[in-house]
Amino acid sequence: MPKNFKEELLFTAVMAGLMVLVMAGYNIALTDGFGPHFIREVLVGYPLALVVAAICDLGIIGPGVKYLFFHYIVNDWMKTKQIRIALTISCMMVAGMVTLMSLFGMVVTQNFGGNVVLTYLHTWIFNIFMALPLQLLIVGPIARAILGSVQKRTAAKAAVAQQQSETLEE
Repeated sequence: MPKNFKEELLFTAVMAGLMVLVMAGYNIALTDGFGPHFIREVLVGYPLALVVAAICDLGIIGPGVKYLFFHYIVNDWMKTKQIRIALTISCMMVAGMVTLMSLFGMVVTQNFGGNVVLTYLHTWIFNIFMALPLQLLIVGPIARAILGSVQKRTAAKAAVAQQQSETLEE
């Protein structure tokens, strides 16, 4: 779990960057198939989708999920292993992000179908079936590994600085 705002930004950049890239490709493949312009379509839509996802993650879904989780859901059993907390928060984040990003995708592509509600539900269901395993099995572990590596390096630098400080004081 990120321990400060800098780590939160790194974690969000990795998480949102990978999730948006794969989900954009997935949605384009669903609607248009793998045509000659597939990669171009993914890359053209990627920057805007990444910005929207980062704003949703850092400003709306992330704070809401953390509030709900730490005020109403977390219990002593979950606290015994950090991964339980991480996986629960990840599932809640996926549900929230799929809810907003499915709407974003529909608006950007102007894909409203004959019935907006049914089109949205169809989009949401297809996205949740892809996003949840993607997040839990691939992107989440990658993002946590990168964050853990950064945290270890930061802790090692802090330990060296502390040791040097103590040596200078003697």
